[in-house]
Amino acid sequence: MSGYQKYTELDVWKQARSLASVIYEITTSYPKTEQFGIISQMRRCAVSIPSNIAEGCGRQHSKETIQFLNISRGSLYELETQLYISKDLAFINEDELNNCLQKIENLGKLINGFIRFNNSKNLS
Repeated sequence: MSGYQKYTELDVWKQARSLASVIYEITTSYPKTEQFGIISQMRRCAVSIPSNIAEGCGRQHSKETIQFLNISRGSLYELETQLYISKDLAFINEDELNNCLQKIENLGKLINGFIRFNNSKNLS
């Protein structure tokens, strides 16, 4: 990774890590009956996002990096769906949903930008 930023210095990874913390925090108020249901699923998705960014940054080639960034983006969309379901089931309120959706939108833009950046490295 010489000549590159460490993944821990990237805004995209920092925001993904922050989102994971928010998801862990809000799911603590979910019904205990959901411990092995939506809570587990949401937490796995939330952790998957920064983890795949990190793994992608550890790859030698941009194409591999992009593959892991695409997985990260997929987990982000999956988490977004689970938040809507959480609202439908009244596990979270409208403000919590909107706060999370704003974070997801911002993070999605950063991931897409990082994918574009890596794509441009393939063209040169």
